[in-house]
Amino acid sequence: MTAAMSDDGRWAALIGRDRALDGAFWYSVRTTGVYCRPSCAARLPRRENVAFYASCADAERAGFRACKRCRPNEGEAQ
Repeated sequence: MTAAMSDDGRWAALIGRDRALDGAFWYSVRTTGVYCRPSCAARLPRRENVAFYASCADAERAGFRACKRCRPNEGEAQ
């Protein structure tokens, strides 16, 4: 995970759907059971339901599946 970036910074990137940070971190949504890229076009989750991960593998180990919209486990470095 981007060491210098705080969870607040990651949340701001998620709100802004910042494509520049795709591959820098992934986020999961507890209520849906999925994980996404920061730029995912899915509906914005509530902050209390979000966790951040350094890799797709970390999110999957935590029990989340890849989003079918942004396909975070395809293409980018994991």
